[in-house]
Amino acid sequence: MALIDVKAPSVGESITEVVIGEWLKQPGEWVEEDESIVVVESDKVNMEVPAPKAGVLSAALLGEGDTVTVGTVIAQLDPDAQPSVSQESSTSSDQVTPSAAASPEAAARVMPAAARALADRGLTAGQVSATGPGGRLLKEDVLKHSASASATASPAAAPVPAAPKPVAGQREVETVKMSSLRRTIAKRLVEAQQTAAILSTFNEVDMSGIMSVRKRYKESFIEKHGVKLGFMSFFVKAVCEALKQYPAVNAQLDGNHVIYHHYCDIGVAVGGGKGLVVPVIRNAEALGFAEIEGTINDYGRRAKANKIKLEELQGGTFTITNGGVYGSLLSTPIINPPQSGILGMHGIQDRPIAVDGQVVIRPMMYIALSYDHRIVDGREAVSFLKLVKELCEDPQRILLEI
Repeated sequence: MALIDVKAPSVGESITEVVIGEWLKQPGEWVEEDESIVVVESDKVNMEVPAPKAGVLSAALLGEGDTVTVGTVIAQLDPDAQPSVSQESSTSSDQVTPSAAASPEAAARVMPAAARALADRGLTAGQVSATGPGGRLLKEDVLKHSASASATASPAAAPVPAAPKPVAGQREVETVKMSSLRRTIAKRLVEAQQTAAILSTFNEVDMSGIMSVRKRYKESFIEKHGVKLGFMSFFVKAVCEALKQYPAVNAQLDGNHVIYHHYCDIGVAVGGGKGLVVPVIRNAEALGFAEIEGTINDYGRRAKANKIKLEELQGGTFTITNGGVYGSLLSTPIINPPQSGILGMHGIQDRPIAVDGQVVIRPMMYIALSYDHRIVDGREAVSFLKLVKELCEDPQRILLEI
């Protein structure tokens, strides 16, 4: 049977190119049908490419970091071949050291990173002992060989000067290609600054009320729903209530028209394996606290594994970002176009405030609203943020929707 082509998939209607990421399978390995072979990265989302049929991966045609057009053949499967090694176990007896005149099968066991390391050091695969599964030559093998060769150099050979130790003030430079995701983030941030009239307004929230509710119901909430009750669900629900009263903050411009959304699709910024992503909680206004927490928890777990789907990143009407988890005390978040508003949460600090004429210590959080002044007036923005503050300081109002 002829080899089966594996092509770079389409990851979105407007996306024509993808970047080859991590190879999850290596040449010579058996792959089951629908098992993931490689990760491809786009400017919006990463995607694992599954095998169309079961077989042996006979060739990985591109290396990590290569940019290809959607539809390009990136790998080939041989459905009739047998795996070069048992994938259930691998022992030292399975290891093979490719020679300088290696066969195609042996050459296929030289991993791309190892091949680059060999070329950089003027070595051949036959000079290095392979320790990877099935006799695969790894980059670590090449580095270990180079270090060992330097340490055990013949006494008769000319002495090799020791590498200089790093010293204070040493000026080293490293150039790294920007990822597709990072390029898109940079482009969108610049576009947001250039096309929207962005202003920010600030307030602060006494977190005592929320912290009291969380402490009181922490164990019973986990026992019933299987997820922790976090701060984010309170802010999501407070934002939804505030958006109902100030719909301009939930709107977007479309030429000479303003589109008002009578629903709340709230984007929540989470840190992913390849950078910040903003998956969307659909119809957050209709969800309960447990549903919101469960959705956020699921997004956070899949973002770290680069398994967020493209459709989960599209269509938000408003965004919430929490720089406080990284230690930020105050910031001015940038709008995610074409949205008109973004709420920034920050770190909680015990601070002295005046309450009923008395100075008391309370856990306080600064919050910021960045908004598009072309749609949202200052009065609306300030009133929106003030309502979010009031709802979070008196969480019962969120439940009663008042």
